[in-house]
Amino acid sequence: MVDRIASPSDGTFDRRFVDDLDELLRWRRDVRRFRTDPLAPGLLDEVLASAELSPSVGNSQPWRWVEVRSAEPRASVTASFERCNAEALDGYRGDRARAYAGLKLSGLRDAPVHLAVFCAAAGDQGHGLGRRTMPQTLEYSVATAVSTLWLAARARGVGVGWVSIVDPDDVADALGVPDDWSLVAYLCIGYPEADDDVPALERAGWQARTDSQTRYRVV
Repeated sequence: MVDRIASPSDGTFDRRFVDDLDELLRWRRDVRRFRTDPLAPGLLDEVLASAELSPSVGNSQPWRWVEVRSAEPRASVTASFERCNAEALDGYRGDRARAYAGLKLSGLRDAPVHLAVFCAAAGDQGHGLGRRTMPQTLEYSVATAVSTLWLAARARGVGVGWVSIVDPDDVADALGVPDDWSLVAYLCIGYPEADDDVPALERAGWQARTDSQTRYRVV
């Protein structure tokens, strides 16, 4: 790659920026242990503004952000997690069950920010472009926005944890969202207790990373 000087006018980036971006990708972690102190004023808005730069099918921007501040819906989501987590534990046996029981799989009780991210199926924005044969690209677009948010947060020293062990219907009911919204992600956001460039599940011995060549083929 040829080194270039970053310039807002031509959209090129220098080698140092590329290296920094790769480093950011390495340090992006799924955080489960948070400090309880609140985010700095305006920081969440700043992260969300970056997430809004995400691409979407047909420029539909189907993501809907719901910040959950009230105690009652937070408690309902936590209860859903605890029930679903117990059911998931039931599906394991022996050493794998003991390993699962030892994992910390959410930061729901400590993270200062809870953010539910939904996909809105209805609406004319995008005019259906790119969705006729693959309607799921709406939800893919929301997942891309979540990934962008994650990197934007990490670059600012903020941790994000994706809580997938919940019943989407429980979350939708607790938050009272429109019927045509589907849950894509429930995120815990806050300052991490500690930073690490090794995934927590890898550190815990649950699953190591595999060689990227096993996921690549040429046809």
